Amino acid sequence: MDVQAYLQRIRYDGALDVSIHTLRGLHRAHLYAVPFENLSIHSGERIPLDREWIYDKIVNRYRGGFCYECNGLFSWLLRELGFEVTLLSARVRNSVGEGFGPEYDHLVLRVDLDEPWLADVGFGESFLEPLRLNERGEQTQPEGRYKLEQQGSELVYYRVQHGKWQPQHVFTLQPRRFAEFAGMCHFHQTSPRSPFPQKWFITRAMPGGRVTLSQRRLILTRNGVREERPNTGRETTARWLARWFGVLGVSLFMVRSHP
Repeated sequence: MDVQAYLQRIRYDGALDVSIHTLRGLHRAHLYAVPFENLSIHSGERIPLDREWIYDKIVNRYRGGFCYECNGLFSWLLRELGFEVTLLSARVRNSVGEGFGPEYDHLVLRVDLDEPWLADVGFGESFLEPLRLNERGEQTQPEGRYKLEQQGSELVYYRVQHGKWQPQHVFTLQPRRFAEFAGMCHFHQTSPRSPFPQKWFITRAMPGGRVTLSQRRLILTRNGVREERPNTGRETTARWLARWFGVLGVSLFMVRSHP
């Protein structure tokens, strides 16, 4: 890995010592720079569980990805910088009905410093800085309120949505290998039971808000003010992908995603 190229990609020029200060800065910088997106799935580009391929996509081609890509690559960066990182398997709350998905549904990271921290740069709208893994009370950041609760052998991650605590996913602290996520990485690219092949989207945190683009609309949230603009087709899509996400060269994706 070319660490400096990665740091330039996420526009990070802060401290590089193994500390919570550095971890917080890298985590926030990554979420501001690298979008959570599923464009590859809708352009016919297979996503292999290969860190070199993911590095090329995100760093050299200026793209984003979903959890296996973003957290897989971020864990590699942290290890290159000397952090102790453990991959964890999470099960995401079902969008329809009760319960949570299968094992390896989501990849999250444990980072051990003086205390353990939960890091996650691959879950879309979530915490912008790591959470204390051993804390069971509310953890507040300027962008939201979060907490972890113990339920049997699992930890449940909650965040406040529309004024109520809503579970997002559950996970255990059992260490996992990157290759173990390959089956679910394939599932989320190909299965009609996965939300990712259903419709395309790209979203990125930004200071004071978030920008999200889908086939139907662009949503900008800045300082609590939400603005929606209709997506009128391929030319609009291309312009907004370039302007808000720095994404170019996705003509195949646009052909397949618009009438």
